Amino acid sequence: MPGVSMPAGEVGRVVALWRYPVKSMAGQALDAADVGWHGIAGDRRWAFVQERLVRSDFPWLTMRERSDLGRYRPALADESRPDRSETVVRTPSGEELDIADPALAAELGGGIRLMRLNRGTFDIAPLSLISVQTIEALGGMAGIAVDQRRFRPNLVVDAASPFAEDDWVGATLRLGDARMRVDQRDERCVMVNIDPDTSVRDPRVLRTIAQQRGACLGVYGAPVEPGRVAVGDPVVLER
Repeated sequence: MPGVSMPAGEVGRVVALWRYPVKSMAGQALDAADVGWHGIAGDRRWAFVQERLVRSDFPWLTMRERSDLGRYRPALADESRPDRSETVVRTPSGEELDIADPALAAELGGGIRLMRLNRGTFDIAPLSLISVQTIEALGGMAGIAVDQRRFRPNLVVDAASPFAEDDWVGATLRLGDARMRVDQRDERCVMVNIDPDTSVRDPRVLRTIAQQRGACLGVYGAPVEPGRVAVGDPVVLER
């Protein structure tokens, strides 16, 4: 259960890092990333807003409305300046458009406009983490192969056992040179049903999470010490 006392020490290794330059579009796999007070540099610094929802708490265009958004692939022109770099998006048809090109917003639908978010736009917290073992266990429960990209994590770790990250809630993790406070379990929504390659929805994914894990999978957290994280870095639990 979350919050269970356990000894400090190494609890895993970082095996994947993900950045999402545009909210709800495809992620970029990284070998290393700088983690600042607002999460991974360059993460979710752009979003498309639905004009009819501008007074809503959640005005963003996401895969809930367009399941094919995950097939739009953003890339940064200058990796040395991820928070300030120009961003180009490759559309499913293969066309490359600047993020601010009106043609991109038009392709996404009427009443859509672009918004720049210097501090990022996060549903709950700047960092999300899940373990390989948790993803594999979920796939076994659901009876399907499950791709980690469905869960849009920032950090994927190799841990000792499935759902180990639930026990880290309330603790601090050191990942490379950065430190992350683990604040809560990650409550999932229908986006996990969407295949990242085909955009086809499979309701078994969310249904299994709801039935077997109380609708939560993985954890959310916030940086408490900026630093650089790389694939292969140890994950150390601090108390």
